[in-house]
Amino acid sequence: MRFAEQWTSSTVVSTRDLTPSIREIVLEPDMAVTTCAPGSHINVAVLIDGQPDKRSYSLVGAPDKGRLRIAVRLAGDSRGGSRAMWVLKPGQRIDITHPASLFEIDWSRRHYALIAGGIGVTPMLGIAAALARRGTELTMHYAVKSRSDAALHDELSSLLGDRLRLHAGDEGARLDLDAAFRALPEGAVAVLCGPLRMLEAARHAWHQAGRPASDLCFETFGSSGRLPTTEFRVRIGATGSEIVVPRDRSMLDALNAAGFDVISDCERGECGVCAVDVTAVDGEIDHRDVFFSDHQKHDSGKMCACVSRARGTVTIDTLYRPDQLPGAAA
Repeated sequence: MRFAEQWTSSTVVSTRDLTPSIREIVLEPDMAVTTCAPGSHINVAVLIDGQPDKRSYSLVGAPDKGRLRIAVRLAGDSRGGSRAMWVLKPGQRIDITHPASLFEIDWSRRHYALIAGGIGVTPMLGIAAALARRGTELTMHYAVKSRSDAALHDELSSLLGDRLRLHAGDEGARLDLDAAFRALPEGAVAVLCGPLRMLEAARHAWHQAGRPASDLCFETFGSSGRLPTTEFRVRIGATGSEIVVPRDRSMLDALNAAGFDVISDCERGECGVCAVDVTAVDGEIDHRDVFFSDHQKHDSGKMCACVSRARGTVTIDTLYRPDQLPGAAA
């Protein structure tokens, strides 16, 4: 594991709607948090259909007198996490982890570009504030469907002024990543958080601009993909038996619950530890990871069980012998 999760209980202090679909939730942990790395997130323990689960949410800014702010988008294709968070009320108790960051940012550079898509704006407030304190050259691009969807815009505008550029799709102001990257001086770092399609476009544009892959830092949402989040089936190649993956559970969870122990680490589609071998696809795989290359995703020989999903049925090789499979006679 890249970091050990340290859990503590917390109290919901307040909630408020930043936009019609984004709700801010303020938490006060029992174990006080006074500082954390910019762009940190916490894991939150939730109950989904009566089953324990966890979800990750980025912190909005730095801890304030021990209190933590998160913002949760109520997603139509949610696996249940956002609905569970939206029903929280002040005074309720909820378990969370100590903040941790997966952004690997080189803080020694002179020029930075921050790029946020939708709810991906949440970690950017803390990162922008940290860079502004350092006096670096900074530009932030914030892409939303409409201006009314731009959560935290006022706070970012107060912090960055004309260095903040809002790209509202319904106003025709779509973000041009190629132009944004061409405008950056040599040695600049780009930090991005947004849906998978934005990340894929950014990686392509960054490569086309001839910039080092290590200078594009990113975080993405494991829930975002090309296809709707629906139930699908996983067939075990050695036996032909099938496991149903509900829309509110990951393939990793379903396999482990059925007795097929799949090791994992980040559970965000970034490390590839939980990748399983795919031997057949009756339908289509929705690769939601950022670990495999475009070529590997096209071949669909493997998939990250923690975030990737499918439409139809996928057959996998568990590497178990038939006599080792769950339920086999002793």
